[in-house]
Amino acid sequence: MSPAPAPTVSAPPSCFNFAEHLLKINESRGTKPAFVDDTEALSYADLARRVQGVSAALRQLGIRREERVLLLMHDCSDWPVAFLGAMHAGAVPVAVNTLLTADDYAYMLEHSRAQAVLVSAALLPTLTQALAQATQHEVQHVAVSRPTGALPEPAATLHYSDFKAWFATPAAQPAPTHPDDPGFWLYSSGSTGRPKGTVHTHANPYYTSELYGRHLLKVTEDDVCFSAAKLFFAYGLGNGLTFPLSVGATTVLLADRPTPEAVFKRWTEGGAGAPGLKPTIFFGAPTGYAGMLAHPQLPNKAQTMLRMASSAGEALPAELGERFKQHFGVDIVDGIGSTEMLHIFLSNRPGQVRYGTTGWPVPGYEIELRGEDGGAVPEGEPGDLYIKGPSSALMYWANREKSRETFQGGWTKSGDKYVRNADGTYTYSGRSDDMLKVSGIYVSPFEVEATLVQHPAVLEAAVIGKEDEEGLTKTKAFIVLKPGQQATEAELKSFVKDRLAPYKYPRFIEFVGDLPKTATGKIQRFRLRERERAALARLHSSDGREST
Repeated sequence: MSPAPAPTVSAPPSCFNFAEHLLKINESRGTKPAFVDDTEALSYADLARRVQGVSAALRQLGIRREERVLLLMHDCSDWPVAFLGAMHAGAVPVAVNTLLTADDYAYMLEHSRAQAVLVSAALLPTLTQALAQATQHEVQHVAVSRPTGALPEPAATLHYSDFKAWFATPAAQPAPTHPDDPGFWLYSSGSTGRPKGTVHTHANPYYTSELYGRHLLKVTEDDVCFSAAKLFFAYGLGNGLTFPLSVGATTVLLADRPTPEAVFKRWTEGGAGAPGLKPTIFFGAPTGYAGMLAHPQLPNKAQTMLRMASSAGEALPAELGERFKQHFGVDIVDGIGSTEMLHIFLSNRPGQVRYGTTGWPVPGYEIELRGEDGGAVPEGEPGDLYIKGPSSALMYWANREKSRETFQGGWTKSGDKYVRNADGTYTYSGRSDDMLKVSGIYVSPFEVEATLVQHPAVLEAAVIGKEDEEGLTKTKAFIVLKPGQQATEAELKSFVKDRLAPYKYPRFIEFVGDLPKTATGKIQRFRLRERERAALARLHSSDGREST
C-alpha cells in the first residue's frame, strides 16, 4: 500500500499564540462544553474567560515572557485553563507528572527556574516538601486549585492564592509570540538519570493537531474524547486538549487513576459534570486494554458510544486489538509517538489497521531506519528509528550533549528499533537498549511478550535478557497470570517454541503478582533488569561469604 499524501496544512502566521488560536476558532461555540470533569462542565465561553483571566493574573504578578510556570495538577478543568493561560501570557507552562516524589519536583523547580507553581490542593503537601528541599528555587507565587481548607500563610518570599480567584482578573490580550517561541515544556521519562526538560514551541501542538488529530484520526466537533493518559504526558495532552479544542469537540477528564472501573463508568455514564455525555473516542495504552478486557465488569457495545479507540505508549499485541474489535466492533488504532516529537508520527489508520504492526508514517512525517553505521537498513532488518517532522522539540533544556544525540539536524532519533515490512508498515522490535542478542541473533522482547500473552492464562508478560551460567544472554520472562488461572513454566516455554523460532523461547520464567509500570501503564523493563542485577550481586556476595 502506497503512503497517503501529506495533507495541505498552512504554516502558522509570523505572530502566533497557540492558546489564542484555540480561543479564536471556538468563539462561536459559546455554551458548548469544552471540558467535563468530576465536578463541572466548562463551556467554551467560560474557558476563554478563565484563560484570559489567568493570563492577566500572571502578568500582574510580574511573570514575564518565556519565564516558566510549573503546572502540578490532577486532570480537571483547571488544568487546561492553567496551561493555556500561561501560554496566552507568553509564559512557559512546565507540565509535570503528578505521581512523582518531592525529590523529583525539587529538581524540576531548580532546573526550570519556575517563577510560579499552579498546584492541586491534594498535591500541596508534596510541593511544600519539594520547595523546602529546592534551596535554589525561584518560586514566588503558588496558586492552589480547588483548596478544601485554609491556604498556608504567605511567607516572606512565597505567596499563596486560590487559583479560582485568578479567573476574575480582567481579560488580557495575548502575548505576541512567534510560532518558534518556546511554548511549553514536558519532562521526558527517560529510562535512566534525571528527566530531561523537553522544550516545545507554540507551533508544535498546531501541527500535531492538524496532521494527526484532524487529518488522520479525523476527530470532529461532534466527538467526545476521553484519555486514560493524563494531560501532563505528550500523548494525553494531544488526546485531551489540543486535538479536541482544535475542532471544537468535548473532553471528559478523570482526576483519579484510570482503573478499569473508572474507565467503564465514563464509557457508560459520561463525566460526572455532564452525566450522559459519553465518550466517542477513547485513548489508552496496551496494558490498560489488557486489564479491561480481562475485567469481569467489561461493558458491552450497546452500553457505550465508542466509534474509535487509540493506543500508544508501547506496541499493541495483535491479539489484544482483535479481541477488542470482536467485543466492541471498534478497531484500536495503534501508533507510536514520543515526548520529543510531541505526538504520534507512525500509526495505523481508521479503517486501515494492520494488527501486529504500528502502521504507516503519518502524512507530514518522514521515517528512516538506520543501522549502527548510520546507513539505511534493508527491508525486514531491524534498525534505529529516526523521524523528521514539524513538531520536533527545540532541545532538552540545559543538556547540550543529550540534545545533540537526539536532535540531529532535521531528524530526531527515537531510541526505538523497527522493521519495515513489504506493505510499507512498520513492526516494533523494542527499545534500542531492550533488544537482545541470543546465539548471535537479535531477539525482540516484544515479539516474545506478544506470543506469551496469547496463552489463555497469561494477563501480562515482560521479557528481558539474563545471563546464564556461561555468561551468555538468554531471555527471561516475568509473567502475570489472569485471576484464577494457572500455567506451568514448562507449559509456557512449549507454547512459545511452537510459535516462534526455537532460540526465542524464554529460558527462564518467573511468575509475579504485577509488573513495574510508568504512570501511563508502560512496562518498565529497566526496573526488571535492575532487579536481576541486584539479585545476582546478592548471590555473588553470599557465595563469597560461604567460601571464607
